[in-house]
Amino acid sequence: MVVGVVGLGLIGGSFAKAATRAGHSVAVWNRTRATSEAAVADGSAAAVLEEDMTSAVGSPDVYLVSLPPSAVVPWIDAHQSAFKNGAVLVDATGVKGSICEAMRKYAYDDTPWTFVGGHPMAGKEVSGYANATADLFRGASMILTPYPSCGRGPLDMLEAFFRTLGFGNVVFTTPERHDEMIALTSQLAHVVSSAYIQEPLAKEHAGFSAGSFYDMTRVARLDPGVWTDLFLANREALSSVLGGLIERLCGFKEAIDTGDAERLRDLLERGRAVIESMPPTYKSISRQ
Repeated sequence: MVVGVVGLGLIGGSFAKAATRAGHSVAVWNRTRATSEAAVADGSAAAVLEEDMTSAVGSPDVYLVSLPPSAVVPWIDAHQSAFKNGAVLVDATGVKGSICEAMRKYAYDDTPWTFVGGHPMAGKEVSGYANATADLFRGASMILTPYPSCGRGPLDMLEAFFRTLGFGNVVFTTPERHDEMIALTSQLAHVVSSAYIQEPLAKEHAGFSAGSFYDMTRVARLDPGVWTDLFLANREALSSVLGGLIERLCGFKEAIDTGDAERLRDLLERGRAVIESMPPTYKSISRQ
């Protein structure tokens, strides 16, 4: 299969490396052509994908569009006439509602190619092609948000394809459900980590910190531009879960300020009960 990878940051670069390792013919496109040429030179890709969507290994059967949220739709709009009949495009952004709404114009007409919203649940606290790795997706979930008009053919193909890249699970859902859940499981965690590390005492943690500090601060080393786009693109869902967290934190603060041991114990017990009720698969997840 010919795989076109568009955008060679951490995710796109890892897609290219994983697809090449899996035996696919990979053609890459990047805003800075030198990065595409570097990927070919280091063996992560077989060819550079030209502006007319041709390459030395042919036109892609599958495109993995790994661009920032604000760049996905403009790039597809600019190249939509060059995709070959039967091609399937999957984006990799962390927000699906706005992307899928903008791409709906291609979902219910005679467009000869198919778009499916996607989001790989994998990453690192660092960004850029230099940090890309073929193992990034090993055991991770790939979320897909197809339109109702999408037939089973493309979806069955994508499920099999993503498993060749190392994904352990392919989840099908709606854009709305995706954004609601990702606001909690990813975006809120990044907000909390960033706010937590800004406590002035954090700079003096050496000798006083262990695993808990690491767990709370790891994802604060984010790309501010990328995450600003993601937060604002999903502002409604993120604001909702952030408001709930603030309310619960205020409850903890009030119990501590007033010395209310019974209430504090109850709040802590609620959290313990929730984590203990979660399935074993959650508890066995290791750090990325």
